[in-house]
Amino acid sequence: MLAVTESGQTAVNVLLSLDETYADVMPVRLNENSASAFVSIMRGCDNMCSYCIVPFTRGRERSRPISSILDEVRMLSDQGIKEVTLLGQNVNSYRDTSDSTIYNSIDTKLTPGFKTVYKPKTGGRRFSDLLDKVSQIDPEMRIRFTSPHPKDFPDEVLDLIKERSNICNQIHLPAQSGNSEVLQRMRRGYTREAYLDLVYHIRHRIPDVYLSSDFIAGFCEETELEHEDTVSLMKEVKYHVVYSFPYSMRQKTSAYHRLKDNVPDDVKSRRHLQLRDLFRQEALKLNLKEIGSTQLILIEGESKRSPLDMAGRNDGNVKVIVPNTNIPESCADISTRKIQRGDYVVVKIRSANSQVLHGIPLYHTSLTEFYNKDNLITEQLCQSSAL
Repeated sequence: MLAVTESGQTAVNVLLSLDETYADVMPVRLNENSASAFVSIMRGCDNMCSYCIVPFTRGRERSRPISSILDEVRMLSDQGIKEVTLLGQNVNSYRDTSDSTIYNSIDTKLTPGFKTVYKPKTGGRRFSDLLDKVSQIDPEMRIRFTSPHPKDFPDEVLDLIKERSNICNQIHLPAQSGNSEVLQRMRRGYTREAYLDLVYHIRHRIPDVYLSSDFIAGFCEETELEHEDTVSLMKEVKYHVVYSFPYSMRQKTSAYHRLKDNVPDDVKSRRHLQLRDLFRQEALKLNLKEIGSTQLILIEGESKRSPLDMAGRNDGNVKVIVPNTNIPESCADISTRKIQRGDYVVVKIRSANSQVLHGIPLYHTSLTEFYNKDNLITEQLCQSSAL
């Protein structure tokens, strides 16, 4: 395409590749001061949700080879990055089929109660394989992933989250609606009941998990009763973070051709604001329960509101604000130093609102030291003495 443009012609590529992943193109980091980075592990999506334009703009699902992903994560670790987010449109559907010598003939097992519009896939290394290997590269590097589809949460993934201290205890679980009929029109492949069963299963395997979700307000033909089912779902699940949007029709989608976008804009807006306000109420309750707890925070930099404060995030990806001050180098060290971007800091939570926690920094630490079970008693003594 560049060669064509050099001759004075215009060029547009409208082909959607079935296999191009750009695995050989190593990204350039523009913000070298950041403590975190995104790593794209796959492109495209096969789910064909009726509202979504992604399959038509990004093509079919195709995954980068595990080897190229591990190389990029190692490079980021060498650069001092402390947190990596594995990124994909349907990230937990990852499947590396690049090595023909590795083949698993067993079909993909979906979450019970979930189905897809495509046939079960076989072969290749799955997301749990990738997550396992990425988490072993650097025990001081936090691992997150987004955005997953709820149909792809085998116990292998849940067990890794629970067992590995550097895989964050946070799962994004997009619901989109709390009503089974709306979910059917959305072609999401599950019912309200199946989604809730998955939530209960996740919380059984990982009791202290942080959950976040996406919701669409005013989807095609949504009634007030169907909307109220979404309200009740949010109340039942109690998410730490929610992203809600009023529905906006996209051309080329199944909804554009087969459904009627007949919910008035003012009704969409009202329902969206109701979901937003409900989330804030529920998130406030959850955050208030954090007061008095001691948490490990990864410092991202100065707070946007005041240079006297530093901002970071806890394991659940909730923002935490602490004073920018000198604190001990470790729980057993009397020497102190300033809090800096990329530091792991032990923080006592003192107050909260629906969006942010506020705390007192106790001392510097490392991720492995904080979660080392053999060091747990020492950590508790340090936290008590620091207070």
